[in-house]
Amino acid sequence: MYMKIRLECASITEIKCDVLIVNEFEGVKHPGGATGAIDKALDGEISKLLASGEITGKLGSTNVVHTMCKIPADEVICVGLGKANEFNYDKVRIVSDAAIKATKRTHAKRVATIIHGAGIGGLDPKLAAQAVVEGSLIGDYKFKGFKSEKDDENSNLQELVLVDYDPKKIKEIEPNVEMAQIIIEATNKARDIVNSPSNKVTPTFLADYAKELAKDMKLEFQALSREDIKKKGMDALYNVSKGSDEEPKMIVLKYSGGGKETYGLIGKGITFDSGGISIKPSSKLSEMKTDMAGAAAVIEVMRVIAKLKLPLNVIAVIPATENMPGGHAYKPGDVIGSLSGKTIEIITTDAEGRLILADAITYAKELGATKLVDIATLTGGVRVALGDAASGIMGNDQHLIDALIESSKATGEKLWQLPLFEEYKEYLKSDIADIMNATESGGKASTSVGGVFLQKFAGDTPWAHIDIGATAYLEKGFGYLSSGATGYGVRLLVNFLQNM
Repeated sequence: MYMKIRLECASITEIKCDVLIVNEFEGVKHPGGATGAIDKALDGEISKLLASGEITGKLGSTNVVHTMCKIPADEVICVGLGKANEFNYDKVRIVSDAAIKATKRTHAKRVATIIHGAGIGGLDPKLAAQAVVEGSLIGDYKFKGFKSEKDDENSNLQELVLVDYDPKKIKEIEPNVEMAQIIIEATNKARDIVNSPSNKVTPTFLADYAKELAKDMKLEFQALSREDIKKKGMDALYNVSKGSDEEPKMIVLKYSGGGKETYGLIGKGITFDSGGISIKPSSKLSEMKTDMAGAAAVIEVMRVIAKLKLPLNVIAVIPATENMPGGHAYKPGDVIGSLSGKTIEIITTDAEGRLILADAITYAKELGATKLVDIATLTGGVRVALGDAASGIMGNDQHLIDALIESSKATGEKLWQLPLFEEYKEYLKSDIADIMNATESGGKASTSVGGVFLQKFAGDTPWAHIDIGATAYLEKGFGYLSSGATGYGVRLLVNFLQNM
């Protein structure tokens, strides 16, 4: 059961619910605003807890306050906002998640919350409300999986009500609340796909899923088969697919909303990455089901922009295949072609993502894309460089990169720009082909070198590459993100396209 979100114009002291969520900044001794109103109605109970140090206001801390029937809410949870000078929209997401988790411990069904940051916090009420919904729904996510014994659905929170006494403010924030629900529904759908096993999520599954989405959202759809891919000259994608019995797909979704630009979104869709002949170590090999996180994000972005009816043109191109060893698999030392006509010397078959993206980038340009953004779990090196706190971004157009970084600040999906130095091009020079797919020496500047490879195929078309190798799937959750798939990129790319 998914948590329903509602808006209600009411006095915070009069709303009936199982749990009412209020907040407080760190260091405050005398609560004000909505929290102050509740404190007064509870005869100073929150002030007493602040004075005793039980309520600290530290970011994400939660304290349950019993109401003793003094207000219609059965219980109050006071969530900490952290330091006032550090408060922002991503902190709103963090505290909203923390509050929702705390309400689950009370087994609440109906929860009401003030809009964190919209009053004393000084944030834009519309964006603050959007962040409350985002943090609550992202934090409430749980992958249902494939268990035969289902969890008790009755223990789930059923309704979250955002409360404000000002009807004008309620009317202003309503579109943002609705939009947030659309975006997070898509984000969580992407998480479901990435969390699912590779025997369920095959290239054919992705194609069928995209086809159904296209039907529902009235998008144009195309999916090239292995034979189509070979005939078309997508030699890079074709070669990567040869080691697997699973049929590869080149999936295309088109949205026509108007405007002179056509944005090409390319998502890497390796549904399982064994490394091919250059086989990976067995440790954490099961996580290689997540190597299609870029594809999942791009597909779900198309759902959102169609629902929001954005006035721009977008083409999504998703190359999908497994990367497996086998008698027909391509090998280190091979020279293969590509849709662009450029030849590639294979140094390792475990640098397959850039090969399928090369053909997808070329195809997106053929289909009319005038600006390109690709998103991919491309390298392990990005984890070494940035950890799982941020994704790497690079490209040939600084305006495009800057626009994406601005969107990352709005959504909390951090980006850090990495260089594409001329020296890195030397690393991929081949004596027998136009370019090598990796360096002979291995990991030197591996994330940037992956970008350099893709840059050759982007050519002069404005292009940015986002490496989500460490952010698409978390071993351990943090903030409002749980362990497992994060849905990284859906919110970021939607915000980017909205700004465009």
